[in-house]
Amino acid sequence: MTDAASVLTAAVVTIACLMLATWSVSLLRRDASIVDIVWGLGFVLVAWAAKFVSGASGAGNWLLVVMVTVWGLRLALYLARRNLGKGEDFRYRAMRRKHGERFAIVSLYTVFGLQGALMFVVSLPVSLGQRDTDAGAGFIVLLGFLVWAVGLYFEAVGDAQLARFKRDPRNADQIMDQGLWALTRHPNYFGDCLVWWGLAIVGSTQGAGAWAFLGSAVMTVLLVRVSGAAMLDRLLAKRKPGYAEYMARTSGFIPMPKRSIRAGSRRGERPLRSSQGLQAERPSRAPIRDANGAPAQRPASRRSDSDSAQ
Repeated sequence: MTDAASVLTAAVVTIACLMLATWSVSLLRRDASIVDIVWGLGFVLVAWAAKFVSGASGAGNWLLVVMVTVWGLRLALYLARRNLGKGEDFRYRAMRRKHGERFAIVSLYTVFGLQGALMFVVSLPVSLGQRDTDAGAGFIVLLGFLVWAVGLYFEAVGDAQLARFKRDPRNADQIMDQGLWALTRHPNYFGDCLVWWGLAIVGSTQGAGAWAFLGSAVMTVLLVRVSGAAMLDRLLAKRKPGYAEYMARTSGFIPMPKRSIRAGSRRGERPLRSSQGLQAERPSRAPIRDANGAPAQRPASRRSDSDSAQ
């Protein structure tokens, strides 16, 4: 079994290099939003770096790396297509106005440094999951893979449904409440959460042990309480007409059947059509994927992140 110090050092060096490089590019582009795009990519690099250092070649080790790679590359490509060419995210523009010429240094530790630290903690099941080079792939690994697969489905399909909905000009200013968005206001964040619990289950059998679940727990808190669903709900309830009614009838996170409208909504109101203008996107993916993902200064998610937003 590879010692923990080796794989953790590999993770630290990888994340530090990635964040410094991304910060440098952000200064040239005057766009700190690119940190959201490299959020998923960072975990991919950590997984491969840890695997290279440990020399792990067991079935479980390979499965863990493949799972992270599929999830991370999909998220990075999705956010790149969505965000590039659209200008800097409003949160970073507000920070830039506030700090003026000091923004370059301030962003290094409040945006890129913070996301790097969160990435290190969240990636524990990935990095420490390369320690045990002899572990097999039994029932628990299969369970983790199934949890991950369900999560990837919710995240990818939720993102695709929202993107398709927003491409239709007839849906401008509408609320996206169809498909997976009828079951939860943040299917992509929910999916992101399941992805990391699935990775934690697999990683716990490959040398990470209980430490694997620290990463998934932190990601869950980020997605539910910090820079994900809670932040987007507050924002959209203020900005988007009809979103409060959508909140009243739709589960906030865990998919559930549609609820009846609470007292207070007017009878005879036209049913709301779906929309996700701001809906969660992943931040980042911290995450912050959006609404469905991006992190608060976005740690995650999914996504600025994410894209959960209507």
